[in-house]
Amino acid sequence: MISNDFSAVKTDYNRDGYAYLPGFLSNEEIAGIKEELRRFVEQKVPEMPAGYVFYEDKNDPGTLKQLQDIQNYSPFFGDVLVGSRFEELAGVLLDDAPVARNLEYFNKPPRIGKATPAHQDGYYFMLKPCKAITMWLALEEADETNGCVRYIKGSHQKGMRPHGRTQTLGFSQGITDYSDADHSNEIFFRAKAGDLLVHDAMTIHRTDANKSDRSREALGFIYFGASAKEDLEAKAAYQQKLNEERFEKNEK
Repeated sequence: MISNDFSAVKTDYNRDGYAYLPGFLSNEEIAGIKEELRRFVEQKVPEMPAGYVFYEDKNDPGTLKQLQDIQNYSPFFGDVLVGSRFEELAGVLLDDAPVARNLEYFNKPPRIGKATPAHQDGYYFMLKPCKAITMWLALEEADETNGCVRYIKGSHQKGMRPHGRTQTLGFSQGITDYSDADHSNEIFFRAKAGDLLVHDAMTIHRTDANKSDRSREALGFIYFGASAKEDLEAKAAYQQKLNEERFEKNEK
């Protein structure tokens, strides 16, 4: 486990919009999380609402790709999200009191795990100011073949890019003008189990599809700054847009 001195991390985070913390959790800690996660999938997932559970193939439980708000169904994961070193780190990087919002499970099943479109989390969050942080904890090795995380350095300082509807389950919005120049500016991180990536809500990021024979499991953490407030007008407009798109799709 690394030191709790996050000053160097904060420098990278403020400059680049992201930071990499290798070995944030030990192998033993990761093993404990994975054991609890297997128990969670077996016992809790059947009780969760459909909108919080996503599969690459809904007819195949072995293709589980995403779970939302798992902290609400497990005291273990509640403690991982709140009152933890993750929350402490969030407070340091946000320069604000951290408000825990979501703990997610992500996977890209072997060969069929789809790409995550380029996006900015802040587009989903709709905050004023957009003060939020996302963390990505590798539960196993991630590299170019199974969908490691890719960032655009400094993109958190360049405003919100236009987003539009995607066909990716669990990631409904993606940047519509993502270009070859953007691809050429990507910085990717190979990660081992226990490594942590953190990024600003405005940082552009994406992942490739999993073309390997390995899975790619991770946990995602979301914290808002206490000073950030939901933009209710933007949220209502977004919901209206989604409803219109769904209507148009059903009409065709």
